[in-house]
Amino acid sequence: MTEVALEAASPHAPLVIQQMLDKLAIKYVEVPEHLAKDAECKVQAVLLADAVGALMVLFPQSQLLDLNRLAELTGRKLTAVPLDRVAKMLGKHQLAVLPGLPILTSSPCLYDEQLMRQPTLLISSGEPGVLLELSTEDFRKMLTKGSAGSFGEPLSKIRPNLDRPADDGKEIIQAVQNFTARRIQQRLESTIEIPPLAETAQKIIKLRVDPNATIDDITGVVETDPALAAQVVSWAASPYYASPGKIRSVEDAISRVLGFDLVINLALGLALGKTLSLPKDHPQHATPYWHQSIYVAAVIEGLTRAMPRANRPEAGLTYLAGLLHNFGYLLLAHVFPPHFSLICRHLEVNPHLQHDFVEQHLLGISREQMGAWLMRYWDMPEELSNALRFQHDPHYTGEHAAYANLVCLSIRLLRGRGIGAGGDQEIPQALLDRLELSREKAEEVVTKVLEAEALLRELALQFH
Repeated sequence: MTEVALEAASPHAPLVIQQMLDKLAIKYVEVPEHLAKDAECKVQAVLLADAVGALMVLFPQSQLLDLNRLAELTGRKLTAVPLDRVAKMLGKHQLAVLPGLPILTSSPCLYDEQLMRQPTLLISSGEPGVLLELSTEDFRKMLTKGSAGSFGEPLSKIRPNLDRPADDGKEIIQAVQNFTARRIQQRLESTIEIPPLAETAQKIIKLRVDPNATIDDITGVVETDPALAAQVVSWAASPYYASPGKIRSVEDAISRVLGFDLVINLALGLALGKTLSLPKDHPQHATPYWHQSIYVAAVIEGLTRAMPRANRPEAGLTYLAGLLHNFGYLLLAHVFPPHFSLICRHLEVNPHLQHDFVEQHLLGISREQMGAWLMRYWDMPEELSNALRFQHDPHYTGEHAAYANLVCLSIRLLRGRGIGAGGDQEIPQALLDRLELSREKAEEVVTKVLEAEALLRELALQFH
């Protein structure tokens, strides 16, 4: 490709932004976002609102925006502006993302004073993948109607527990103590009111560990649960599996299309997923719970098949880990109902962060700790609890590492394609090496899955 062609293919700041900055005589340099590593210099912009009106808030990406501190500072109960309103505003200027430019909106601006301590700043240009580097003095010119304050929590002070699973029980107890008036003196499982496992799930778990279990056995269990039976049949009949002929029964679905291994893990994922109901509240930008679960499970299924046959982990169990990877989200909503809304609002105003920073800051624990603890409490396979517990640690090499590594890789691959929430995270070569996968092969798997995105969405709807 010629240099001229490369130049044309590279994204640039939108013309409206260029003209706006030129009019103010502000000098800037375009910087590819993937080359900008210093979070202290990167400006995160969010648009908040209440009954009084809108407010643009600017803070460094090295911080978490704390809505409680913001309320103390402003005397207002601000939340993120609905995404459709933001999109409509950006559409007028033909922008794809919100730039950190107060002059773009007529709203007042509040900025964290920590920004002014950097010699240069990087702001979003309005075009994905392109940042604008400008001096802090030039940035200050755009803040003539802005107010300074201190309302962020440095990420360096928030340490999600990624590597101390032995502390999970103690930290969950502490979190519950902090958020309830109760004084906990009994065991954790007596304190947190977790629904008992459904009878169907208990039967499926017994079949999973029975080496002599047959298709007749799982067919019998599924058929005793009418809702589950209907979903298994409709799953098999889905265009995603392109099965020849009509699916007439559960046995037909299992023997001709899905197979024993997939059905037993799919049925278990369905049974466990329905033990806790989906919360009514959720962050605006979040991928729906079951959509995210199905996408991750489908990518893991493809990655597992792409691994060398001799070193593949159990395929059905990796698929189940994908289905249940975000189970801790349901548990957080169940255990902390009055505070779950607060978590959602903080996730909305911190789109640059993984959820574990927000949860650690507000609760002292993460959904991954909660989900893994519940898997152990329900006597689920250790591979599954470890997959949930260490899914955000790309360097995990402990017991059953392949399961956690596959979930981690799948989440990050999908995030790179705009599915899931939180900032983009790099995929270390060491993670790919442990799974014996090339980067090209991993991306190929995701591409293939997303080609069937419409069919996957149909499957996800069956879980509701």
